[in-house]
Amino acid sequence: MDPKQRREPRYPFIALAEVLEENSGLRMTTRISDLSLSGCYVDTLNPLPDGSTVQLKIFTETHSFEAPATVVYSHAHLGMGMKFGEVNVKFEEVLKLWLPEAAERSKEVHG
Repeated sequence: MDPKQRREPRYPFIALAEVLEENSGLRMTTRISDLSLSGCYVDTLNPLPDGSTVQLKIFTETHSFEAPATVVYSHAHLGMGMKFGEVNVKFEEVLKLWLPEAAERSKEVHG
């Protein structure tokens, strides 16, 4: 996906993730490598096809996030870009906690 098409900036953010594909029941334990208010990138060798719908859970040492999501694009053997569906207010607060920290770390790394 062209970064210009994104509604929200994405920031590097490493966390454990669990992806449950709704149609097949396939469950993957993986990690995310970047995050925004509207989506994330999931690192996996076996990405799901574009358009797949999933339940996504993201875990850090202190918080967890969950939301329905859709695979927007996939890269074979690398991962998949996901767009969040309807995010519960409780989990939206978690995103709003994580994102400023991720943005600050990104500034420190990239100057």
